Amino acid sequence: MTYETRNPYTGDLLETFPDATDSEVNQAIEKAHTAFLSWKETEFVERARVMHAAAKILRRDVDYFANLLTVEMGKLVPEAKAEVALSADIFDYYAENAQTLLAPQKLPVAEGEAVIYAEPLGVLLAIEPWNFPFYQVVRIAAPQMSAGNTLLLKHASNVPQAAAAFEKLMLDAGLPEGVFKNLYATRSQLETIINDPRVHGVALTGSEGAGAVVAAQAGKALKKSTLELGGADAFVVLADAEMEKTIDWAVLGRHWNGGQVCVSSKRMIIVDDVYDTFLEGYIAGVARLKAGDPFEPTTTLAPLSSKAAAEEIKDKIRQAVSFGATATEVGPIVPNSGNFVQPTILTDISQDNPARYWEFFGPVSMLFRAKDEDDAVQIANDSPFGLGGSVFTANPKHGAEVAKRITTGMVFVNHPTMAKADLPFGGVKRSGYGRELVGLGIKEFVNHKLIAVVDIDAPF
Repeated sequence: MTYETRNPYTGDLLETFPDATDSEVNQAIEKAHTAFLSWKETEFVERARVMHAAAKILRRDVDYFANLLTVEMGKLVPEAKAEVALSADIFDYYAENAQTLLAPQKLPVAEGEAVIYAEPLGVLLAIEPWNFPFYQVVRIAAPQMSAGNTLLLKHASNVPQAAAAFEKLMLDAGLPEGVFKNLYATRSQLETIINDPRVHGVALTGSEGAGAVVAAQAGKALKKSTLELGGADAFVVLADAEMEKTIDWAVLGRHWNGGQVCVSSKRMIIVDDVYDTFLEGYIAGVARLKAGDPFEPTTTLAPLSSKAAAEEIKDKIRQAVSFGATATEVGPIVPNSGNFVQPTILTDISQDNPARYWEFFGPVSMLFRAKDEDDAVQIANDSPFGLGGSVFTANPKHGAEVAKRITTGMVFVNHPTMAKADLPFGGVKRSGYGRELVGLGIKEFVNHKLIAVVDIDAPF
């Protein structure tokens, strides 16, 4: 793979970076292992000081960090700043809560005393994608470093500057050398890292294909892994939904970050009573999006991250139509330059159309007409993915009951799926396994050690 910065709006190649050598990889593992031996003994208050310092730097230099995100993957400036702010919030969350989340747990036992202690495992490998270059890293780095683990990062090849900037951020925040290290690693080197006995786990966010490969490698090496993979979130609209606001959320929920979000609202499922009203309003809302330079304040639709990503989406649209779907292009013609895809609405997607079960990672919306609420739930669950989802209704209590029937890791009522520092993140089915953030995330890579104290004369 080639690590390079290529502007998604202009297509210009800005900078390239050499792959890591095998010697550099081995040295990084050794330094991470050595650093772990002391970092795991570091008091929570010192780990918290580093996390707070990183958050402070992100907020102070938000323009610098946001600029990197826009240059490398085309993120709109306001969205880039929001990602930096969310990353800072996650650092602060663990600085303030890690010690409590990992506190020893005393068990109610019939005799003696039994306590579960959370101990860090050691060196971990994080394999992260390009669509949220800081957030994706911090949601594994902040909890795991707070727990006492050390981390090697293999970031996406098209955001090398963001990866390097994150490593410098941690050093500037006072993190000891070796606790976090960015590597421009090759695929073969990743397998070497996973197989190394000094490495104790791997966390991946990415495609199903990458997840299958990494999970197999980790399983063969008997290493713990967590996977956050694709999603095709259902956006369920019930008959009593507040239509104008629901449509606004649908447009934003599908098209933020250029539609390149695992939890964006990819499948709109609308009950028959309000389908036509929703469709008319949704088309009008999407048509108001303005594609252009992501640095321009008036731009509301970003380019895709790469030419290959844009071509893949266009090909998927063509395939969906070949299997019987109707594709309706919406809004002003997008620029010829840059990695743009015309916003497209797919309808008439039959159950035998394979596109019904795909993830469209760009500005493509699938709309489904449901006969009623039960049918809407059935359509929502008719997916290989199970990451997030939404239910829109004027009755939030009823919305929560409907949400319980949707088989995903997360469901929001009257809001598209979103990420926050104080909410867990993760899914089921082909969306992966494991959780990130809050107490669930920080405990993914710790040894839950039982220490039981029993009277010497107690029966066996």
